[in-house]
Amino acid sequence: MTLTKRFFKYVSFTTTSDENTKMTPSTPGQMVFAKYLVEELKSIGLQNVDLDKNGYVMATLPANIDKPIPTIGFISHMDTSPDMTAKNVKPRIVESYDGNDILLNEEKLIILETEKFPEILQYKGQDIIVTNGTTLLGADDKAGLAEIVTAMEYLIAHPEIKHGDIRVGFTPDEEIGQGADHFDVQKFGAEWAYTMDGGEIGELEYENFNAAGAKVIFKGINVHPGYAYHKMRNSMRVAQEFVGMLPRWETPEHTQDYEGFYHLVGMEGNVEESVLSYIIRDHDRDRFERRKKEMQHLVNKVNAEFGEGVATLELRDQYYNMREKIEPVKHIVDLAFEAMEAVGVKPNVKPIRGGTDGARLSFEGLPCPNIFAGGHNFHGRFEYVPIQSMEKAMMVIVKIVEIMGQR
Repeated sequence: MTLTKRFFKYVSFTTTSDENTKMTPSTPGQMVFAKYLVEELKSIGLQNVDLDKNGYVMATLPANIDKPIPTIGFISHMDTSPDMTAKNVKPRIVESYDGNDILLNEEKLIILETEKFPEILQYKGQDIIVTNGTTLLGADDKAGLAEIVTAMEYLIAHPEIKHGDIRVGFTPDEEIGQGADHFDVQKFGAEWAYTMDGGEIGELEYENFNAAGAKVIFKGINVHPGYAYHKMRNSMRVAQEFVGMLPRWETPEHTQDYEGFYHLVGMEGNVEESVLSYIIRDHDRDRFERRKKEMQHLVNKVNAEFGEGVATLELRDQYYNMREKIEPVKHIVDLAFEAMEAVGVKPNVKPIRGGTDGARLSFEGLPCPNIFAGGHNFHGRFEYVPIQSMEKAMMVIVKIVEIMGQR
């Protein structure tokens, strides 16, 4: 199966994750997809293909050389972001992209505009997979999945490329921060791995945000509005006060590179109770800890003004910056760098303004730098991926394996 055909098949599965179900995988579609992948991996010739009760898929491409070579792995996630629907994804190919705006949906007049997304202009002349404007595409991370499986298929078809044992792993629920929750590092058995979960061509990342999730719960008192004088406490108005206390410019739309932020991702409520959901991000661990303390400080400030217990904070760390675990084994980044250059890709080493399964796995003993999968504008209707970028990512996987075998 060609890389593009495989990708189209993968995005036909609805695998949106959902943090509210308290299950693993969090949605049934992910297990349906996992079972499909198991059968595909078996059909192309991988061995030790395994699917556990939590929806984690692992398999082995056995060594074809009689000398000790470290076992390495490649990992991608099966779920797509809950930020937008992934039901009935209808991808299409814009062949030989001409550099103009792309009409995604004529009926709804949804246009991918070059003025808003100028990065697409670097792919002029290439073939670009886009959405129909009503769903996300799912290149995050089904492009990575397709690249890994296609690379394994290529290596099986080219036994002249000598290699050690190669492990592949596919995880559920990465998009809701739970992708590594039940990943069995010992069972995976690799010395190190690469997540194929980066963005545009050339990205190579080994540092990421420290991350936490926060919920601030506000309690109100509801009284008939005609008799509410000095009695009512509207939880939504208290929540509004809290939102205004956080630094206005420390949000995703006002920060870049190594700058951290507070991001309000959800709000719901009525007079009696309101809940604000935040994510907190910073590359620097000290600043990250200060951000969490600032959230608690502001909750205390609300309680001092409106009454003890009016506001409560629920805070949980999600993952940490993998740089401290990767730097002692920096040669694994150098290997990916060398492989990219060997296949004609200019490496772009940069910090991830987000996280991957590899961030948490690195702290569990499996160092995992992140390699580009090729997509842009993840989690929304304007997501796209150039076919040539996917092909290069697949070639990078093959080249990493080949270089390891030569050494």
